Amino acid sequence: MSKSVPELSLRDFTHGAAAAREGFSDALMAGLQEYGFIILKDHNVPVELLGRAYDLATQVFAQDEAEKRKYANGLRGYVPFGTEHAKNTNIADLKEFWQIGREPTPEALAQENLPPNVWPEQVASFRETFEALYAGLDETGRLLLRALAPKLGLAEDYFDAKVKYGTSILRVLHYPPVPDDAPAGAVRSAAHEDINFLTMLVAAKGAGLQLLDRDGTWLPVETEPRNLIVDSGDMLERLTNGVIPSTTHRVVNPDGPNVSRYSMPFFMHPSSDVSLKALPACASNGPERPEITAGEFLAERLKAIGLGG
Repeated sequence: MSKSVPELSLRDFTHGAAAAREGFSDALMAGLQEYGFIILKDHNVPVELLGRAYDLATQVFAQDEAEKRKYANGLRGYVPFGTEHAKNTNIADLKEFWQIGREPTPEALAQENLPPNVWPEQVASFRETFEALYAGLDETGRLLLRALAPKLGLAEDYFDAKVKYGTSILRVLHYPPVPDDAPAGAVRSAAHEDINFLTMLVAAKGAGLQLLDRDGTWLPVETEPRNLIVDSGDMLERLTNGVIPSTTHRVVNPDGPNVSRYSMPFFMHPSSDVSLKALPACASNGPERPEITAGEFLAERLKAIGLGG
């Protein structure tokens, strides 16, 4: 029997009775432990908003290179093709992307040093649409952490304050048709683990996402456009001392028509000063790694993938 990533309904947690909420938390924990991924349906992000975001993503990357590079500003705005690579490899991924962070409002800046966002002038309603998408995915991540918290011996609201002003990033990704002169071994996104607590990925326009199953085989991860794909990252693995492992995944080159692929992952991070020391309920799961803050860990990993100083 073929394996597939489990599908969960967020409404079981947000609108269900006690048994349904408990069942959702159990299934979320089991899915992340067994696969590192789950499919999330009936979430709180409007399907119309997802469709509008993809239309605007197509427009922003269709601009000429000189126009896009006007918005290249480090960790916000445009990041050119061939900039990022997976940890432990120097072969660049075959992608370009636009990064949107938490808006640096006075309230947020009192808690976290947030750089300003960079918005394209030529694509109408890009800012409005992606600010709304950021807010929706941020709320989805908070709800998922609320569902996980009791499974880790924590109060349901334990993560709320830790992620309220976190350095979460919405990345709008474009994988162009693979160029004829691509370096040997180059792929759209080489095998890697995410850095953060949780990733909420708007189901991509185009196949290619695969996870490395616990038995060492690559398993395709696909779902309907209205759903979200959720995976656990290295920060959550570290905080839980491996109780919730991070899962290796990749985006392979097309095995059919060589066309563009678009995707929009939301990487949920806590605030920079949050400690990733193993939670008390997870301390006995194995040797604890040295204590580090989320900000220190993020800086290390960004440098390792070509995005840090």
